[in-house]
Amino acid sequence: MRAYVLKHYGGPEGSQLMDVPAPTPRPRDILVEVHAAGLNPVDYKFRQGKLRAILRPKLPFVLGNELAGEVIALGSDVKRWRVGDRVFARVAKDRGGAFADQACVDEDHAALMPRNLDFTTAAAVPLAGLTALQALRDELGVKPGQKVFISGGAGGVGTFAIQIAKWLGAHVTTTASKRGEALVRSLGCDGVIDYATQDISKAEGRFDAGFDLIGGKTLEQMFEIMKPGTKIVSIAGVPEPQTAIKDLGGRRALAVVFWIISYGIRSRARRVGVSYRYLFMHASGTELAGLAELIEQGQLKVIIDKTCPFTKIPEALAYVESGHAKGKVVVTMR
Repeated sequence: MRAYVLKHYGGPEGSQLMDVPAPTPRPRDILVEVHAAGLNPVDYKFRQGKLRAILRPKLPFVLGNELAGEVIALGSDVKRWRVGDRVFARVAKDRGGAFADQACVDEDHAALMPRNLDFTTAAAVPLAGLTALQALRDELGVKPGQKVFISGGAGGVGTFAIQIAKWLGAHVTTTASKRGEALVRSLGCDGVIDYATQDISKAEGRFDAGFDLIGGKTLEQMFEIMKPGTKIVSIAGVPEPQTAIKDLGGRRALAVVFWIISYGIRSRARRVGVSYRYLFMHASGTELAGLAELIEQGQLKVIIDKTCPFTKIPEALAYVESGHAKGKVVVTMR
């Protein structure tokens, strides 16, 4: 079968499309014929080797973290699925494999696709949708009437985050370019800051929760607009100890490393009375089924910037890495 394989860490030259043996399902796996796969920043960061402290699988390694397709075989212990089911999934962090004609997925990580979506659109949902849901509902505990600040609202996670925050009843402000403003407002955003011309720290009022998708200077400025006693969750800043404990299986040695590298940002947060949390989302078929229900009810739209054939996946990843995508980028296998 065809697969996009990481042979060595570094630039794009370290990965290539090649023929590899089809995977064999473990007892609790479903084997999925992949019709489409979503692309995310974690894909090129993994390829670059930036996640080696967290994930270090044996190379060569089939890349890819989310997919949509049809179940074609079942592991010996699988009870929930049947051959022919149309599913979408965020694969386990340490398994990858979505950028291939076939992929094995733990049965608990998959959900039935929304009935009103095709494979291409469904493949854009799992990683970004779950990230937004887990950050806003579980980590930030967003409640009706709260003011939520989301940086980078026109990106893949951002387009889901705006809608989920509105579904939770929040008043939402985000950053976007002039090109992205119409998109984020169409998703229900109440306030928009043009990051190219406006200073985030001068935003009106103070916010009850912050979701950072950009990191760097943007994250630094967000601390200045939060109410004391509130929280910022980031997926673009620096990992901190809870990342290792809660998201990466209680790895205490890694927690010590994260304590050291995050000392500066945590000190910055403490000075203004705000807590800081870096989130590494987890796969969940149950939560994905909840997102599917929202999509079927028309409460959650899937925004796709671009689709490409699988043979163009290096170019598609380069586009994601450029940071210009509005919504998600998807490659199609069929």
